[in-house]
Amino acid sequence: MTTVVLADDEALLRKAMAALLPMEGDITVLTETGDGESAARETLLHRPDVLVIDLEMPGVDGLGAVARIREELPDQVILMLTRHARPGVLRKALKLGVQGFVSKSAEPSHIASVIATLHSGKRWIDPDVSALAVVDDCPLTDREVDVLRATSEGYSVADIAAQLHLAEGTVRNYLSTTMQKTQTRTRHDAARYARKRDWL
Repeated sequence: MTTVVLADDEALLRKAMAALLPMEGDITVLTETGDGESAARETLLHRPDVLVIDLEMPGVDGLGAVARIREELPDQVILMLTRHARPGVLRKALKLGVQGFVSKSAEPSHIASVIATLHSGKRWIDPDVSALAVVDDCPLTDREVDVLRATSEGYSVADIAAQLHLAEGTVRNYLSTTMQKTQTRTRHDAARYARKRDWL
C-alpha cells in the first residue's frame, strides 16, 4: 500500500482525486489540503510515501512548500501536478529533488500508476511536460526569476530582500538586469513580460 498526502487548491479536482486514486491502485489518501503552507505542515506530520502537490497554489506555492519540506524530510518522494511546464519552474523543481511531474489533465489511473512508479524509487516526467520544458529561450538566471516572481506577487524590494535572504542593493541589481534583458522600463513591466512568456 502507498500512503499519499494530496495538496491542490482546486477543491473539486482534489476531492475527485482523493476518491478515485484508491480505486485505481493500492493507495491510501492520509489527508488532503488546499494550500502550500498546510501541504508542508501535513506532510511533515503524516510523512506519506508520496506527496502529490499542485504547482500553483495561493500563498506558498508548490515549490515553496517543497523547499520547506526538504529542510526536514530530504528524502520525501514528491509528485508535482502542473498545467504549465515552464522551463525555469521545471528546472527549479528538479533542483529541489521533485521526482515526478504529471499534467493536471491526466487520467486518475495514470496518476495512480506514476505514484506507484515513484514509490518504487524511480522518476517520471510526462512527455508533454518535458516537451514544453525543453523549449527554453529564457535569458533570466534562476535568481532573476525568483526576484521577478516576487515582484509580480506585489512584494516591495525590502520584502523581496528579506524573503530571498539578499541585500536590498542586490535585489535592485537583479531587477535592473531583468529590465535590461526584457527591454522594459519598470520592474513590474519586466515581471509582466516574463510571466507572459512563461518564464516565471
